[in-house]
Amino acid sequence: MKAKNIICAGALALLCTGAFAQSKNFKLAQWTEIQNSILSELSRSYVDTLPVERMKAASIKYMLDELDPYTVYIPEEEEDDLEMMVSKSYGGIGAVIYKPEKDGNVIITEPYKNSAAEKYGLKAGDEILSIDGISVHGLTSSECSEKMRGKPGSTVVFRVKKLRQNDTISLSVVRGRIKLPDVEYYGMLDAETGYILQTGFTESASSEVRAAVSELKAKGMKKLFLDLRGNGGGLITEAVNIVSIFVPKGSVVVTSKGSREDSKMVYRTAQEPVDTQMPLVVLVSHGSASASEIVSGALQDLDRATIMGQRSYGKGLVQSIRPLPYNGKIKVTTAKYYTPSGRCVQAIDYAQRREDGSVSHIPDSLTHEFTTAHGRKVRDGGGITPDVTLTEKEYSRLTYSIVMNGIVEQYALKYVCEHEAEGTPDDFHYTDYADFVEFAKTKQFDYRSSAQALYDQMRKELEKDGLAEAMKTELDAMKKAIEMDKETFLNLKKDEIIPFIEEEIAVRYWFQPAGVQMRIRYDDELKEAMTKPLITVQD
Repeated sequence: MKAKNIICAGALALLCTGAFAQSKNFKLAQWTEIQNSILSELSRSYVDTLPVERMKAASIKYMLDELDPYTVYIPEEEEDDLEMMVSKSYGGIGAVIYKPEKDGNVIITEPYKNSAAEKYGLKAGDEILSIDGISVHGLTSSECSEKMRGKPGSTVVFRVKKLRQNDTISLSVVRGRIKLPDVEYYGMLDAETGYILQTGFTESASSEVRAAVSELKAKGMKKLFLDLRGNGGGLITEAVNIVSIFVPKGSVVVTSKGSREDSKMVYRTAQEPVDTQMPLVVLVSHGSASASEIVSGALQDLDRATIMGQRSYGKGLVQSIRPLPYNGKIKVTTAKYYTPSGRCVQAIDYAQRREDGSVSHIPDSLTHEFTTAHGRKVRDGGGITPDVTLTEKEYSRLTYSIVMNGIVEQYALKYVCEHEAEGTPDDFHYTDYADFVEFAKTKQFDYRSSAQALYDQMRKELEKDGLAEAMKTELDAMKKAIEMDKETFLNLKKDEIIPFIEEEIAVRYWFQPAGVQMRIRYDDELKEAMTKPLITVQD
């Protein structure tokens, strides 16, 4: 009787599964038929010409928006964006440009190290007047950027007004393959402590990290800080290969599981490690996502590293790129990934997010407990919870405003145009803050404090409720107490702003690694992390 019940139950399950598949296919066919009928009727009957391209783009976008934030359509014309996402590379001259006015010149603001721009002598402050004989006046910054890009090996001709020589020249530049590094900086923090800042997970990420670890070990490194703060992730294979640097060959790093049987995969390390015993710290933040969470989650589950910082973003979804008609592609979510202990770091609900998109607090009652290799308790539910929480740096509203509005970048360009580089990044300290204040005072940006912004909002609400006039005396007194002019506020936040100025100036003098050196100089989180005890690595 028991066997009969099992057989009946199995038959019922098969029947239900078949019915579900049939219902799903019917609904898809029904939807396709309705959509085609609507388009056919619009084509026949609509009073005006149909904006087909806009309708196509909008319908695809809204359809995919119903799924998750990461499933997107990539048309043929955005192929370069896909290449940049996968490989962090493109064909061009390798420089950041700035175009303050549409009818003005293009200003080179940041040439990349070892790029065509550097090779041909383009410096921060040089102005481009024309590209291949076409004046840049009247073109947008993006239009100029598009003209500067092209197939590696092809030539682009600029008319350039040189900053230092104060003359105008014609310059033929052979475009190169510009590859932005995934390891933005590595070096020694002290005689025994190494540091690697990794900003991406594209095709060369693991080889860059492996090379950096080997070089730092040769310099005497006995402990390593791998900084993944703000790293939004990338290729899962590169995450696996980075973990392989620190754990024995054959270790399970991550498992992916989707609705199809072929989406289930177990990823193991396939390379020999560089060091399985050296103390390792992985720094994470709310912006550390996807592949960053694979690395930090695996090293935490294997008890190989101490994770420090703040709870990570909470993106535990795997995307695959599939071809579509007319050379388009779809980046589609095909699976969820799970750390070695079995945790899925995907946030429980897409809607439960902070303003920056990272996962908000999730009560333990909604999560599950898992165990690391040596018995420590960890939980799922959204992101990687660090072993050691670090104090997150907070900035004033003013500092955010001047950085986001490009005031610091504009000033840094002005500064390097007026001053030659001297010494090395280690020697550089910015000391002319009064000059920055005078510059910033002339720029338009929202310089209200958080208190002033809240006050303005409160007053508007009181006016809506008809209470502002009755409270006028109190409101005016409050406004007088918290109001601060631009110059006073800028001087008050001097210590917050100077690190940003030093970083932007250093980048223009000595390229990106120098900017990171400036950042490390003021990195209180990193300094705090260096004082914390680490998890003991066990055999």
